[in-house]
Amino acid sequence: MRGTRFTETMLGTVRLDGEPGQRRIRLDLRAAADQVLLPHRTTPARLAGRVRIAGHTDDPDAKGELEVSPIARRRIRYRLTFTADGRRLTLDGWKSVTPRRPVTSMTVLPFTVYDGPARVGEGVLRFPLATGLLPFLLGFRFPCREDPAEHAAPRWNGTPGRTEVWYTTLTDPATGTGVWLHHELTAPADGSEPCAHGWAAVFPREGDVRHARFGPVPWTRPTDGFTTEGVTCVAGQLTGNAGDFHWRLHEQLQEAPLFTFPRWSWRRPVLPAAQMLPAARATYEGELSYGDTTLNLRAAPGASARIYGHGNAHRWTWLHADLGDGDVLEIVAAVSTRPVLRRLPPLVFLRLRRDGRTWPRRPERSAIGGLGLGRFRAAMGLPEWTVTGRTALRRIRVEVRQPPERTLTLEYRDPDGARAVCRNSESADARVVLERWWGHWRPEATWELDGTAHAEAGER
Repeated sequence: MRGTRFTETMLGTVRLDGEPGQRRIRLDLRAAADQVLLPHRTTPARLAGRVRIAGHTDDPDAKGELEVSPIARRRIRYRLTFTADGRRLTLDGWKSVTPRRPVTSMTVLPFTVYDGPARVGEGVLRFPLATGLLPFLLGFRFPCREDPAEHAAPRWNGTPGRTEVWYTTLTDPATGTGVWLHHELTAPADGSEPCAHGWAAVFPREGDVRHARFGPVPWTRPTDGFTTEGVTCVAGQLTGNAGDFHWRLHEQLQEAPLFTFPRWSWRRPVLPAAQMLPAARATYEGELSYGDTTLNLRAAPGASARIYGHGNAHRWTWLHADLGDGDVLEIVAAVSTRPVLRRLPPLVFLRLRRDGRTWPRRPERSAIGGLGLGRFRAAMGLPEWTVTGRTALRRIRVEVRQPPERTLTLEYRDPDGARAVCRNSESADARVVLERWWGHWRPEATWELDGTAHAEAGER
């Protein structure tokens, strides 16, 4: 079933009680509905975005609800909660739709500001037709609704020579410690019994990287995720014990699934491997302990991903970067083990989700750079590696650094018995520069991640 997503910007003024004069206010909103928005019915949607009031607040984490009912109830109602001057305020208002003044009624939003039940201000917002209409119309998307629980279920159908992975990475906002929980099914190519194994690792900002393995143990064919002796990874819950590691975490989704590889490659596994994120952005609550240290996680940002294929690439790099304000970047660059494909440059799969939109629009567009047909490139190495790419109107440069003291090296075996080595850091550094073409290249956005990027480089 399809939903609806769009972005909207409104500008106006607000008068707060007890203050002389008016203040400028701006809303930059992202709306997401679970059904296609049609004017003849009432459609509820979730709101998220940024509220700016001159001299009072610049809150990028505003959240609320939208009710779109231009015909049935003749209104479009906004209810948005944000923080200003240390208080949680609510903006409540609606556009009163009338056929006598269709343009005005659809673009003017009178509103009231509340502090709890008390009214503390009022104002008017307007949709800027001259500058906002075209981006508003172009920003509409009608994505398929994805059930994250569906993507948590095992894909393996009993075929020998397959690997399936569930992994979660996150950063503790209180201590800056990175966390990596890796769960893997390996079905050997010789047809012997499949096994389940994995590990848990922590990457403190100060101190040594720690990890512990679990398994291998026989695969018991669960139906809802990864379950083995003492370790569970199902939709919304991660629990386990490995060595002196103990964890019990609850996952709260913040973003729709993201397909790093083409969607069809996940549903029909014809490529050597495919990766996707059931939880492109999520927060984690719970407890993780190791040795004498306990992390009490509260709203820890992170993500969960899945891999299914024939095993690891010949060489690969990976990055997950939470860029803030709901933006996220996912990169997989790899050289295949297949004899012909091994001679090609790395295939780059890059997905930047920004302001509710994903660029490039199709993941194949970045991958064809490795075939010599595009402009996305990866320069692999350690402790630093880079990815660059461009389309007609945008280009990007990503610089990743995995400090040796914050990088963990692990060895394991692929289904064909070959040795694989990954070098992972859940407290890596990254710099992302996005530019747009306006007669010449101009900066559009820059992000600097200091110890909060999740990155890996590996080879067979």
